[in-house]
Amino acid sequence: MPELPEVETVRIGLHNLIRGKKIAAVTKDTVKSFPNAESDVSRFLIGTSIVSIKRRAKLLIIGLSSNYSLVIHLKMTGQLVYRSHNQHFGAGHPSPSLVGQLPDKSTRVVISFSDSSTLFFNDQRKFGWIRLLPTSEVANIDFFKKAGPEPLAADFNWQLFRDRLRRRPKSAIKAVLLDQTVIAGIGNIYADESLWAAKIHPSQPVSKLSPQAIHRLFDEIVAVLKMAIAKGGSTDRNYVDAEGKRGNYLDFAQVFRREGQLCLRCNRSIIKIRVAGRGTHICPACQRLR
Repeated sequence: MPELPEVETVRIGLHNLIRGKKIAAVTKDTVKSFPNAESDVSRFLIGTSIVSIKRRAKLLIIGLSSNYSLVIHLKMTGQLVYRSHNQHFGAGHPSPSLVGQLPDKSTRVVISFSDSSTLFFNDQRKFGWIRLLPTSEVANIDFFKKAGPEPLAADFNWQLFRDRLRRRPKSAIKAVLLDQTVIAGIGNIYADESLWAAKIHPSQPVSKLSPQAIHRLFDEIVAVLKMAIAKGGSTDRNYVDAEGKRGNYLDFAQVFRREGQLCLRCNRSIIKIRVAGRGTHICPACQRLR
């Protein structure tokens, strides 16, 4: 599943592509991918204009002039591909659908705009979805009610971060970072990178972390996520940005997928272990379990 920087990269790209466009028609392949009543689609989607493209955690939210929103979860293999007579942009799983003739067998939803351009939602495994909801109710869907705060939000500081972590005092810090109900958007790559930068072992229980260590970890999470967004996200698994270009964050990764290579801080070899059921990259010298 994509992490915060990958989805934010998609949001930024689509903001420049479809904001202000008027929706002329919508077709779907399966109700699972587009679970919306036809009456709602006719009243609140067709004929409306796109007013905003936002992100919450790992989901995209397209705001409409009808005061409804399209909430999009790409899951593992989802794509958003925009086509016009002179533009071709793609975001998501880099299957041939990004550059091939559309619609194809993976196309689940087609949104046609009044200027004859089109947004395709493709999903090979049919796990992703697009839901049409009143904008006022978006924050109340189960996913968002459970999601933790945004780590890059202006009002989220290290003290609030500390309080969120302490909800799971006996858990390994990496497991807590991966828990989307504690903090939203952090996955395996950026958890490893942030913990290395903060010199914290991923298995360290939260209760054993000093306030200074938590403060340092918070600062490093913010720095790592901002750099990842600036680099267009990672190439891990299946993400490209809104212009079909691969992100290049992993070119700058300090520890993730560098097992056997020298730590850039102390020259010890990076190793790979398992923490919270996930492959985890650490420097055994810099990140000692205390």
